[in-house]
Amino acid sequence: MPPEPALAESTTTGTAAPRELTRSIGVTGGTLLTLSCVTPASSLFVLVPPLFADLGTGTAPAIALAVLLCVGIAFCYSELGTLVPSAGGEYAMVTTVLNRFSGWITFVLSFIVVLVVPPIIALGVADYLAPIVHLDPSPAGAAVMLASTVMGLANLRSNAWITGVFLAIELIAVVVVSVLGFAHADRSPAVLVRPSLDGVSSVGLVTVIAGLAVALFVVQGFSTAVYLAEEMREPHRTVSRTVLWTLGISALVILVPVVAITLADTGSLGEVDLTALVVSWSGSTLGTVISLCIAAAIVNAVIVMVIQNSRVLYASGRDRAWPDPVNRALSVVSSRFGSPWVATLVVGLSEAVLCFVPVETLSGVTGVAVVALYLAIAITVLGARRAAHRGPHVWRMPGWPVIPVVVVLALGYVLVEQTALDLGITAAVLVVSGGYWLGYLRRRSDRWLVTIPGH
Repeated sequence: MPPEPALAESTTTGTAAPRELTRSIGVTGGTLLTLSCVTPASSLFVLVPPLFADLGTGTAPAIALAVLLCVGIAFCYSELGTLVPSAGGEYAMVTTVLNRFSGWITFVLSFIVVLVVPPIIALGVADYLAPIVHLDPSPAGAAVMLASTVMGLANLRSNAWITGVFLAIELIAVVVVSVLGFAHADRSPAVLVRPSLDGVSSVGLVTVIAGLAVALFVVQGFSTAVYLAEEMREPHRTVSRTVLWTLGISALVILVPVVAITLADTGSLGEVDLTALVVSWSGSTLGTVISLCIAAAIVNAVIVMVIQNSRVLYASGRDRAWPDPVNRALSVVSSRFGSPWVATLVVGLSEAVLCFVPVETLSGVTGVAVVALYLAIAITVLGARRAAHRGPHVWRMPGWPVIPVVVVLALGYVLVEQTALDLGITAAVLVVSGGYWLGYLRRRSDRWLVTIPGH
């Protein structure tokens, strides 16, 4: 068995190194892309309503706790993202610091998230186009996935500014909802510290903590900045700044309207329809405009997710996770646009197909996978300061090792509070992945070699 961990230079894998990704973006471009992947408006309008149904006025506290926990997680990502600036993201970090098997399991967890989240978001577009046209959610979501795949084939710098325009549109929608919500406030701020479901049944701390898995899902996109590390100029500076800026901005953009909606005259929070609320507060015309802005936000989110998710699959091919023909195809980079076009097509088309799977099936394990992925990163950063990983170009978090230890304990508790079904499905996927490791990757020293490009 080869020594652990197994690393490879980007110029030495195979007889002819694949074309590397182009370093073309800085903190601004990276933040625009990553903030779009957090999708503040689409998270607010697609993912938050189910939280209101489960937690009532405890939704804002749950998201606030998730943001606080994410500060520690962001520190972990920032340190590891500058230590291992690879498009492979989490799996490259874990493989480099721990070992190949841990890295493989981390790849599987990250790929569950990157493959399932975009269809969930895309399926929401039909609801917000309803004021002007009625569409079946599955074909509409698949169409969004296909269009986003085409966009994902373009140059990354171009996509950064295109998604920036979309981001401005969705922020307008968020501001409008926030202003209208506070203008129609009729609940006391005390409901935020004494959460309940429509003022009838109280929501306990255990319920709020159990809801943290979904709340983490709402704000989780900040971590995807590390997927762009190979395309950022001076990654030892830009990666950490992009991660932290994205988290700060997204927390503000999501929390403010959630508080406004919680305090507003909304009737039953368990059955809240945000578009209908805007219509009742302002009139049908503005409601239609807001709906279209939300639809634009969803499209924006999916474009960025296809871009970033394709980098993970590209990196797995370059790092030789599959049989040679598959590796060669996935690691191809377009000479014209500098994008991994085969990996982009595979990701986008697969996610278009998933739009025809019931959304409940898609979303069942996402929260568990996100928590487990963050847990793996927090554990990994505890071993990132050994002598082998010291270097002048690594951002170091304050409060190490206390912060990652607290994050590990908190995430571990959140994980065990999830349903047995979601935990079981996730565990079954990992068992199958472990079988692939034992049957194919483990005995092949020329497979699963993590590439760290020169920086």
